[in-house]
Amino acid sequence: MNILNTALAGEYEAAAAYQVAVSSGLLQKPILKLAQQFGGQHSAHASLLLTTVQKLGGKPAEPKNTADYKFPTATIKSQTDVLRFAANLEKGAVSAYLSAVPQFADRDLAKAAASILGDEAMHLATWRHVLGENPAPEPFVS
Repeated sequence: MNILNTALAGEYEAAAAYQVAVSSGLLQKPILKLAQQFGGQHSAHASLLLTTVQKLGGKPAEPKNTADYKFPTATIKSQTDVLRFAANLEKGAVSAYLSAVPQFADRDLAKAAASILGDEAMHLATWRHVLGENPAPEPFVS
C-alpha cells in the first residue's frame, strides 16, 4: 500500500506542477497543449492509483495545496526553464516507477505501474526532444 500511496502522491505533485506550468504564461501554444495533455495524463494516473488504493481497502494519500509543493517558481523565467523542470520531474517519475514495478507481487498492479512508467518515459523523451536534446540517449531506462 505504501508503494501505491507514494506513487499517488507523486502523481498529485506532477499534475500540480503541470498546472503551474500551464498557468505560468511562459509556454508557447504547441508546448502549452502538450503540457496540458501531460498534466491530464498525470491526473488520470492519480485517479487510477486512488481507485486502486481504495479497492484494496487502504487510505489514499491526499493531494497537497499547490503552494505546499515548493516548486522552484522563482527560478523559472522562460519556456526552457519550464521544460527543464518538467523533464527533471518526468525523469524522477521514470526512476520511481522503475523501482516500484518489481516490488508488486500482483501482476495487475505491476502491469499498471509499468504502463504508467512507459507514459512517463514518453513525456521525458518528448521534453528532451523539444529542448534539442537526444530524446533517448541510452538503450535502457535507468
